[in-house]
Amino acid sequence: MADTATTGVAAAAQTNEPLIRVEGLRKSFGSLEVLKGIDLSVNPGEVVTIIGASGSGKSTFLRFNLLETPDAGHIWFHGQDLTAERCNINKLREDIGMVFQGFNLFNNMDVLDNCTLAPVTLKKMSETEAEKVAMEHLASVGLEKFAHAAVGRLSGGQKQRVAIARALCMNPQIMLFDEPTSALDPEIVGEVLEVMRKLAADGMTMVVVTHEMAFARTVSDRVVFMDQGVVLEDAAPAELFGNPKHQRTREFLSRYLEDK
Repeated sequence: MADTATTGVAAAAQTNEPLIRVEGLRKSFGSLEVLKGIDLSVNPGEVVTIIGASGSGKSTFLRFNLLETPDAGHIWFHGQDLTAERCNINKLREDIGMVFQGFNLFNNMDVLDNCTLAPVTLKKMSETEAEKVAMEHLASVGLEKFAHAAVGRLSGGQKQRVAIARALCMNPQIMLFDEPTSALDPEIVGEVLEVMRKLAADGMTMVVVTHEMAFARTVSDRVVFMDQGVVLEDAAPAELFGNPKHQRTREFLSRYLEDK
């Protein structure tokens, strides 16, 4: 199965296909329909920000790497259908980095071990090489001096930056961020957003679920507004923030726009 996945990735890389293409994605939890037929594509190098009220389905949608199993629809990554029975989802997930609201670090390991575990275990990288790569990414988020620190001694902002460095150690082709600053104290939100801005400037493909409207407006190539399980608007930031088409979008943005 790994060969099938690898072949699909290599073939898709030769085309102009989107890196991610989602069609007709549906998901319910019991009687609650959370996603009601989502269609969305993300091109290589794009930064797509997803905004919307709590409960609109944003975080459920972001788990299109099959952390949530959809009830219907298809998800293509590099031309490989993640929902196909023969798809080696674990192999393809190695190329999809994910950063969660709650960090999800291993508290029984130090910072460096958190960053080297997956490359050594999954990519069969030597410990020496994995540590070299990890130190490069820890330096890129300003935490190289904390390599041997206990995770429990870090601030929330430091933990989230470690989580980003850990994901980058797998050399992902896309990074998914699920409200990465919502669990942080306001005064340290900026340090995480700055790391994300640098990633965007370096050309990393990113899908970001966030309530940080300034980030969505200034860093995104496209902003997607979700409401009650559907995509209401998908537009460039200047268009969505400056001339939203739907009344619901205008209502959601009104407080932010009034403050500007």
